[in-house]
Amino acid sequence: MTTTMTVRLEEHLKQRLDKLAEATHRSKSFLAAEAIREFVELNEWQVAQLQQSISEADDGDFATDQEVKEVMGRWGVNSGN
Repeated sequence: MTTTMTVRLEEHLKQRLDKLAEATHRSKSFLAAEAIREFVELNEWQVAQLQQSISEADDGDFATDQEVKEVMGRWGVNSGN
């Protein structure tokens, strides 16, 4: 099931969307829906990760100094010591 939503765009962005729709033989609606879907999925993931991190921090679940040094060492980063 789909629903209709009105979105205001800057004129320049609408022109770019028009060109992309023409070049890809897709409707502007399809491209806009895909862009919104990807944006929502990315942001849902980020919010979920932040909420999980806050919950872990609230529970006192932190990496030890040694764990941080090991990870930094694997990444080739000098931990400052």
